Formats: sequence, C-alpha cells, structure tokens
Amino acid sequence: MDIQKLKVSLEHIVEGFKHEIASLRTGRATPALVEDIEVECYGAKSQLKAVASIASPGPRELVIQPWDKSVLPAIEKAIQASNLGINPIADKDTVRLALPQLTEERRRELVKMLGKHTEEARIRIRRDREDALRNVDRREKAKEISEDERFRQKIEIQKFVDEINKKIEESAAAKEKEIMTV
Repeated sequence: MDIQKLKVSLEHIVEGFKHEIASLRTGRATPALVEDIEVECYGAKSQLKAVASIASPGPRELVIQPWDKSVLPAIEKAIQASNLGINPIADKDTVRLALPQLTEERRRELVKMLGKHTEEARIRIRRDREDALRNVDRREKAKEISEDERFRQKIEIQKFVDEINKKIEESAAAKEKEIMTV
C-alpha cells in the first residue's frame, strides 16, 4: 500500500466513522437516525431512505412518508426491530416517531456505543498503518527505495495517521458532548 492509497483509505475510515456516529441518537430528531434502517419490501431489503421521505417537523419528532403506501407496515416493523427503542405510530399514510427525552442511563449507554465505534475506527487505522509500514520495509529490502527514503516515508505515514486519529477524536468528542447535553 503506497502513501496515496493509505491517505484515501484513512479518509474513507473517517467518513465511515462520521456516518456511523451520526446514527447515534442525541436529544434532537434527525433523519440520520433512521435512514439506514433495512426495510423488507418488494422481496428485497432496502434502506429506509430509498423507500420513503424522512422529515423532522419538530425537535423530537420524525415523519416518514413512504412513496408506496403498501410499504407502510414493513417500515413500521423495521423500526420496531431496530435498536432505537422507539415505537412507531402509523397514520393512514405516514409513520410518526416521537423521540422521548433521553435518560441519563441511556445517554451513558450511547457514550459507550460511541466509544466502541471510536475504537473500531482506531483499529482499522492501525491495520492500514501497519500494512503501509510493512510495504515500505518490503520496498526497501527489494532495493526499490533507499534506507533514507524508508525513514522519510515512515515518518510521513505516522504524521498522516496522527492527523487522522486527531480527526476521529474531535468527531467523537463533539458527538459525546452532543449526547450528554440535556
């Protein structure tokens, strides 16, 4: 893995991490909470955002309006099966989600989940870094690069990994603050 591939890979890890933590519930209703829920419809699984529009008319409410009304029961079932802990309320052509106020205990659980996501991202970063460092060592042994170039590349790799870890930490800290804010 060369340095450019490493940079692209690590940026994808950061984007994936941000996408994962966006689905962690905070005190406010946001479509990101439910848009990736898998809904069984038309004999296949689809993401909720592919079969319905999701709106947030208020700070604690989401309204899901499927484009095909026959999908409504499947959406309701998928939301109940998700780990959100929210009971959907089905009207004739929409599903409403009323988000209750988070308890202190639930906030702490969400922070623990955030910690797990953060650690998983760090593990993926370390794995990519180790691959890149092994590649640099291999290239030096094969006489493709000099010893000085190997040291320079290793320093560059570590510097970039440190930047990426800082981005992960900043995102995690911001999300934790958002979760713990009442």
